[in-house]
Amino acid sequence: MSHREYPDHPRVGVGAVVFRDGCVLLVRRGVEPARGLWAIPGGGLKLGETLQQGAEREIREETGIVIRAGAPIFTCDSLERDGNGRVRFHYVIVDMSADYVSGDVRAADDAVEARWISPAEIRNISPTKTTLKLLRQIGFISDEFPGDR
Repeated sequence: MSHREYPDHPRVGVGAVVFRDGCVLLVRRGVEPARGLWAIPGGGLKLGETLQQGAEREIREETGIVIRAGAPIFTCDSLERDGNGRVRFHYVIVDMSADYVSGDVRAADDAVEARWISPAEIRNISPTKTTLKLLRQIGFISDEFPGDR
């Protein structure tokens, strides 16, 4: 069991929505929750970090690129219970807008794969429901886009 499982309080997760050449930066998660699914890169906010600092650090750790994080553009709850009803994971996630600054994408840390994904390519991967919701909300994919998983 990881330190993330069965928390005694909700944890703050921070991510960054980064675009380049009409594509969005996504990672395939290597750990639970949502292991194996594609999502906005991010992770846990550390004590003393601002949301912007946390997003910039997490994106650098997971993808190897440097970003400049802006304002929050999406928030959600991520709550998963086990078969007995106990809270296995509980995150309050804040995704920030971000500008690409430099670097080449490579998966690292909790990501097993990282790459720039076009709107059409979303159909060929397995994104999280939250990622689909975010990408719809910001207009990256249409409301009619199939594939809720």
